[in-house]
Amino acid sequence: MSIYGVENVSPVNPLSYVGFDTITSQIEHRLLKRGFQFNIMVVGHSGLGKSTLINTLFASHLIDSATGRDITKEPISKTTEIKVSSHTLMEDRVKLNVNVIDTPGFGDQINNEKVWEPIVKYIKEQHSQFLRKELTAQRERYIADTRVHALLYFIEPNGDGLTALDVAALRRLTEIANVIPLIAKADTLTTDERLAFREKIQDQFKENNFRIYPYDLEDLTVEELELNESIRSIIPFAVVGSEKEITVNGELVRGRKTRWGAINVEDINQCEFVYLREFLIRTHLQDLIETTSMVHYEGFRARQLIALKENANTRNSAAHMSQNMSSLPQR
Repeated sequence: MSIYGVENVSPVNPLSYVGFDTITSQIEHRLLKRGFQFNIMVVGHSGLGKSTLINTLFASHLIDSATGRDITKEPISKTTEIKVSSHTLMEDRVKLNVNVIDTPGFGDQINNEKVWEPIVKYIKEQHSQFLRKELTAQRERYIADTRVHALLYFIEPNGDGLTALDVAALRRLTEIANVIPLIAKADTLTTDERLAFREKIQDQFKENNFRIYPYDLEDLTVEELELNESIRSIIPFAVVGSEKEITVNGELVRGRKTRWGAINVEDINQCEFVYLREFLIRTHLQDLIETTSMVHYEGFRARQLIALKENANTRNSAAHMSQNMSSLPQR
């Protein structure tokens, strides 16, 4: 079989060392020099520990989780706000540029109808900005990427499953972003309550046909497909976050102490924070970035270009018709 007249042949092993195997180290050097961009959005009601979890994930104080203000005495925000904070993290020569996109006000109003619209608008705007930069005559060598790579959706641990607001928001958000649902403040539920709550939510995901990340794309290996299946079995992750360090059995761990005892956020018997961190950062971070580009952005890009072409054809047809009408003999 051939492509463009070039026959597919078996690989040839050079008789002596050539050196093209160093291309991987050349790529690594260039990537390390430039760094990596990761944009993560958090969505959920106030008081569910969104900021604390982000700080726990990256083991850094990136966003303030408590202001000390009495929110009951402050005016109620009428819309969901979008707040972006940018940070650069270094770990063993790897530079990670992180944009944390917070959404204060989500679900906190008396009337939460269409409260997700500012979030949807923000995500689409980032795609639109990227597309405009791609289509310029003189493109930048590296286009700044502000597209949302991961959206952590925090579910209130009410024991009853997804609310009507959750269903409406997830229906729209899962169409345009890599949504990763979490059961917030999982320490408020017993182990049995947590399992029952997760099963109820998973059933709701299926009933509503939500497309929850990770996706089984065609180019995945058998091992990658099996990993994704095991991850989906514990989504939504039941998580607890804490920036504080406490002593448990003589060991210093991240967690907090309560009247009922100590909570170690890195103990898999107490919560699934470790599984979330492994999945989000250590195994799927690059896939989240690529999936945003190859699935969500490509879909947006295709729709926009088709619309531009159709508009151009409509204008040309209208102009042609106008020209024909003007050439008709006058009576």
